Amino acid sequence: MRTLKKHPKKILACFLLCSIVYYYCLPQKLFQDPVSTVLFDKKGALLGAKIATDGQWRFPHNDSVPDKFKQAIIAFEDKRFEDHWGVDIWAILRAIRLNTQQGRRVSGGSTITMQTLRMARKNPQRTLVEKVKEAILATRLEWSYSKEKILAMYASNAPFGGNVVGLDAAAWKYFGRSAAQLSWAESCMLAVLPNSPSLIHLGRNRTKLKKKRDWLLSKLCANGAMDSITCQLAQLERLPDKPKPLPRWSPHLLERVHQELVLSQQHKGIIHSTIDLNLQVQVNEILDRHYQVLKSNEIYNAAALVVDVATGDVIAYAGNVPHAAQEHSPAVDIITAPRSSGSILKPFLYAAMLHDGEMTSQTLLPDIPSHFGGYTPKNYDKSYSGAVQANQVITRSLNIPSVHMLKRYGMMRFADKLRRVGMTTLAHSAKHYGLTLILGGAETSLWDLGAMYGGMARNLANSYTYNGLYDSNNFRALNYLKENSQGVLKGEEQNKLQKNTPLSAGAIWHTFQAMQEVVRPNEEVFWKSFPSAHRVAWKTGTSFGFRDAWAVGCTPKYVVAVWAGNADGEGRPGLVGVHAAAPILFDIFHVLNPGRLWFEKPHDDLVDLAVCAHSGHIASEYCTNVIRRAEPKVATKSKVCPYHKRIHLSKDGNYQVHSDCVSPMDMQHANYFVLPPTQSWYYRKKHPSYKILPEYRSDCKNSLASHQKKQMALVYPEANMKIYVPTNLDETKSRTVFEAKHTNASTQIFWHLDNVYIGQTQELHYMELNPEAGMHTITIVDEDGSAISRQFEIIASEDEES
Repeated sequence: MRTLKKHPKKILACFLLCSIVYYYCLPQKLFQDPVSTVLFDKKGALLGAKIATDGQWRFPHNDSVPDKFKQAIIAFEDKRFEDHWGVDIWAILRAIRLNTQQGRRVSGGSTITMQTLRMARKNPQRTLVEKVKEAILATRLEWSYSKEKILAMYASNAPFGGNVVGLDAAAWKYFGRSAAQLSWAESCMLAVLPNSPSLIHLGRNRTKLKKKRDWLLSKLCANGAMDSITCQLAQLERLPDKPKPLPRWSPHLLERVHQELVLSQQHKGIIHSTIDLNLQVQVNEILDRHYQVLKSNEIYNAAALVVDVATGDVIAYAGNVPHAAQEHSPAVDIITAPRSSGSILKPFLYAAMLHDGEMTSQTLLPDIPSHFGGYTPKNYDKSYSGAVQANQVITRSLNIPSVHMLKRYGMMRFADKLRRVGMTTLAHSAKHYGLTLILGGAETSLWDLGAMYGGMARNLANSYTYNGLYDSNNFRALNYLKENSQGVLKGEEQNKLQKNTPLSAGAIWHTFQAMQEVVRPNEEVFWKSFPSAHRVAWKTGTSFGFRDAWAVGCTPKYVVAVWAGNADGEGRPGLVGVHAAAPILFDIFHVLNPGRLWFEKPHDDLVDLAVCAHSGHIASEYCTNVIRRAEPKVATKSKVCPYHKRIHLSKDGNYQVHSDCVSPMDMQHANYFVLPPTQSWYYRKKHPSYKILPEYRSDCKNSLASHQKKQMALVYPEANMKIYVPTNLDETKSRTVFEAKHTNASTQIFWHLDNVYIGQTQELHYMELNPEAGMHTITIVDEDGSAISRQFEIIASEDEES
């Protein structure tokens, strides 16, 4: 006592030092162990989990401890847990007495708080010194955290056998459901495991484990936690045989969120997604079923994405065939992989031209042999219609008219439009892609397609809210996380998409109307005959070389996007959208069962327009058949019909005449639908009702050379074209095929090369030539003396140049 009085400052300093040490003795974060990435569906069902980097199934910390497990673990481990300050003196005294009586350690007297600290300190040796440290730290832990948080830390980090750590992981591994759904028997079994290392393996000591579990059930019954009947029924429950494998319903989405969110530290590891587990399972089964058919043609991969239109949520995410053979790369997530787009972007060009007033929904477009510099597109069926309505370009997926549309609309404008509606894979300038942009020259992904088509469907379904226009806020990436309403598109990219309105509701409505008429595969062809059939706006695509097969379908409720092919890019004959991807698409729609619900007509964005029935243009004064159609408002600024003309005929109506050879009093007048020569030649083959203009009367022909020239066209070559002629295997040079067209099938055309006559053609105007390298002039002349001349250049091969 005298010493204390002599050195009060030293004692105070010692007390302060001890207080500081005590205050800082507890680490700021007790547990630093790596955790699993865990993915749940929208209702809390487990979709999959990725094991922690240390090889443990350790789910992220959970602040919630189910009441049944809480009561069980407290009753078994620390019955005075709610009352002590981290150390239970009575439990320690009881442990000393029991250990002394038995002559060995049979009880430790540790509280749940002390056990939590032991786990955090990686289970040091159980010595008296360590016990004292644990006791001091336990009081400090109780000072800092509530009882609920301490119990949650214990439950999240307790060992449950093998590489299973934490209550949540144990519940799923042993019982296949969440800890909150466990029964009394299951909760009690897990409560006794961390305290009993010999029981950790379920394959051994099962009788001992069951005995402990039943003892704990009886104790809880005695405590009033359950009635006797519940206890008896719980004791009859079987123990699990062994840990269960965790679900793998959406492994590609799991890997994606792990890479994008967990590794970038944007998320802690528990991911609550927008996925619907029941639908996900069915989509996986559909992919597996079609895989059995596709692999017979050496097609080994497929993927599907399903989007809820109203919310933009991804409700099914199947990145690849679930059970494809390992040698065929089933781990590759096709949904995010950029692949050649094929024809899948055509509806966006159609909608863009409608939105900008470049045409009406049925404007005639050229479908003829066409050459754009060195690019010569072909239709899939290798045929030509001369001219087709714009909506038929989508319905029939015609390539040549699509390229004409893109050339008219502009590559830069279209590339910008694609970016604004959500396409993120256009890494190059429009010039880099050229006119091939509309036929697969660019790459896209299922993720982008889901966002783009989903945006169209969502905004059309909601168009009445936005006065017939797109809500630009809906042009965003898809949402696959409940916590992340903007999906993965953020910052600058998001702002770019919100600048202005990319498309009008009227343009989208016409686009979906055209897509609805696309011919469906297999038995789906007769869908209109069945009242129960689903109304779907859909489109397919096939990339060059038959490497990628696409199918996308839209209804007011769902968007489904499907890809089929080989992950390594190998092409296969028959790998086309309508045969490989479309059957998967419609099987998914059968599961979704959207019915015949369809988009409401956006009247606010449509106008009643007088349209020429033949050309689809705004009707001119010469149009002979005018109909009224609902077209986008901006269509009023599109072209007036250029194909209907006033023609002057002889009094008998058999010949064309003009004022230089016939008095106007001796003429009759008629309105004719007249296409350009090349279009006319192909068009009349498929339209027998198409009337060819009558010939000019013989006495009226002399002054009409310029008019006759319009009736003839030189299709190939184009002006100043450079032509490279390859050498055949037998070392002979290939021949170049020149082509012309004339509106009068019986007219002969006379061919001249460099002013030298080389032959004549009738009906089919093709001429095979083999000019020498250098500049040349080709000239064609018809029977009436009309002539067309065009220069071109033959490029020599490297061997010839050397």
